[in-house]
Amino acid sequence: MHAPRPAAPESASASTRALSRRGVLTAVGALGLGGLLTACGSDGDSDSDGGSATNSSAGEGTWRFRDDRGTTAEADRTPKRLVAFVGAAAALHDLGIECTGVFGPTKLENGEPDPRAGGIDVDKVTILGNIYPQFNVERYAGLRPDLLIAQMTEPPALWYVPEESAEKIESLAPSVGILTAKSSLTHVIGRFAELAKSLGADLTADPVTSAEERFKSASATLRRAAGAARAKGRSGLKVMAVAASADILYVAAPDAFTDRRFYESLGVEFVTPSKTGTGGFWQELSWENADTYEADLILVDNRDGNLQPAELKKTRPTWARLPAVRADRTFPWAVEERYSHAGYAPRIEQLAATLRQSEPVTS
Repeated sequence: MHAPRPAAPESASASTRALSRRGVLTAVGALGLGGLLTACGSDGDSDSDGGSATNSSAGEGTWRFRDDRGTTAEADRTPKRLVAFVGAAAALHDLGIECTGVFGPTKLENGEPDPRAGGIDVDKVTILGNIYPQFNVERYAGLRPDLLIAQMTEPPALWYVPEESAEKIESLAPSVGILTAKSSLTHVIGRFAELAKSLGADLTADPVTSAEERFKSASATLRRAAGAARAKGRSGLKVMAVAASADILYVAAPDAFTDRRFYESLGVEFVTPSKTGTGGFWQELSWENADTYEADLILVDNRDGNLQPAELKKTRPTWARLPAVRADRTFPWAVEERYSHAGYAPRIEQLAATLRQSEPVTS
């Protein structure tokens, strides 16, 4: 699997090492409903193999859900003991479904919740592994899981499920994979909603509908901001999304990332790299060639292990010379945000505000 994340610097700590499963790049880059929680428990440009017609709702009798691998997970009853990648668990949490166990970046080194955990109470879930490839299989088995849930970037590999133990892990319970790359953001959010509904979520609950309304409002605001940005110059405001390691500047291909694809559908203009590596997620540029593309705004992958703008400006002259950097127009990019209306509404609002505050700095 080639995940949508670059390699981290060689000097990155063990806590920043990332996926290697099926060809993935080798280091991690640098994403409460109270009583509504059940114990564990549009751009429209891309569809998966899943569909509500094949998914049963929670209730008596057989439960089934067709995932984005085209595989139907089945159980004699609605799964209750859910174990999920932390981002998937956070999305389900926003919809009223709580998980028993999680894996992936859940806690920071200081013990505080990782932002990717969203609203999960990280002290009340069993953490099977906080960094890749940690996944305590014995502890997982001890949870007697009814269902394993993870996102995917290149099916059929499940995100953060280690290759060396994947067969054993996936033999212990049915699994569901939701594709979160090269698809539309609204479709992915909808797939998590379908899954949550099948598990017993009430999608008409006030927190859920309020988050959806905020998402719609934020999207309309971003569309207006993007239109106003285009009026500021002949080519509008050009936005470039990147990630940075010690040796490489990774330029994101907008079509590979669900959020970039959605923002483009609302009128945001992204720099598109001329060629990408295996998987189609990034173009890798040496620092000598970091000025290959110019942009009015640069969004920088803010995951642990990636170099951030302040350090880059001091240590990478080609970065410091970029027009957006000289104009102090660099902003964080939460690559692994949870796929829910509640997760993305604030991100869309932030991007809209950034566009409104910016002026063209390239010719």
